Amino acid sequence: MPWPYRLLSESEWEYAARAGTTTAFWQGATISPNQANYDGTQSYNAGPTGVNRGKTVPVGSFAPNAFGVYDMDGNVWQWVEDCYHDSYGGAPQDGSVWTDVTCETRVVRGGSWEDDPWYLRAAGRLRYSPVLRITGLGFRLARTLNP
Repeated sequence: MPWPYRLLSESEWEYAARAGTTTAFWQGATISPNQANYDGTQSYNAGPTGVNRGKTVPVGSFAPNAFGVYDMDGNVWQWVEDCYHDSYGGAPQDGSVWTDVTCETRVVRGGSWEDDPWYLRAAGRLRYSPVLRITGLGFRLARTLNP
């Protein structure tokens, strides 16, 4: 029997990205170019600056978060299954996917190698058409353990 792989819901993504924290990043109130791949010439919340690598790096190039998950910050924006909504008003409370009949844009999370650190915050999110193909977009697969 094949395993049922899927995209994370937006709620699942944020839970994994926060790794039990309430700060802007799982690392704390700021982030360093030694902790994620982004435009490190930019600073967030008076954090350190550094290198802009200008491209993606191999998965696992930085330490995992407290849940053991790698690369939730930066490298590539990650598609989630949810349709984009301007606010969380009316969102499912159980962590499931929030869809619409039309769903013209979907949510991406995490920021990318070309973004400043503001976009890497656990709460950072953008919307894109699901047919968009650019170098800063990717995805993370999830597997439901007990379907």
